[in-house]
Amino acid sequence: MSETRPGANLVPVTETDRTIADPDLDVRGRDVVTSDGEKVGSVDDILIDDEELRVRFLRVSSGGFLGIGKDHFLVPVDVITGIEPERVRVDRDRARLSDVPAYDPELVREGDYYQNLYGWWGAPPYWGAGYTYPYPYY
Repeated sequence: MSETRPGANLVPVTETDRTIADPDLDVRGRDVVTSDGEKVGSVDDILIDDEELRVRFLRVSSGGFLGIGKDHFLVPVDVITGIEPERVRVDRDRARLSDVPAYDPELVREGDYYQNLYGWWGAPPYWGAGYTYPYPYY
């Protein structure tokens, strides 16, 4: 990354003219299910590193009614345990997700937001030494 602040180059794919190269990996609209099989929301956007052209996070919407009152949270691609035709599996159970950090476009500008987010998920940050991209998922 050319920026010194982690996450400085992350943008929602819907705010770009880019597409996901492999349509099978464009998981927008798919349900997100936990390790115990419970639905916790659906993928409404994908955050890409606009410099390295890699997917870094799924933005998940949950709750609400007819789009009103929905909450959003980010899932690092590193904690995806499976991508299926209609859903994405993540490495957490529903009880643990009760305190997932909320996604707020204003918060992502804070210097330690992504560091704290990776810490919460227990995953190594993509800017860290020795990081390995989570193939085959992305």
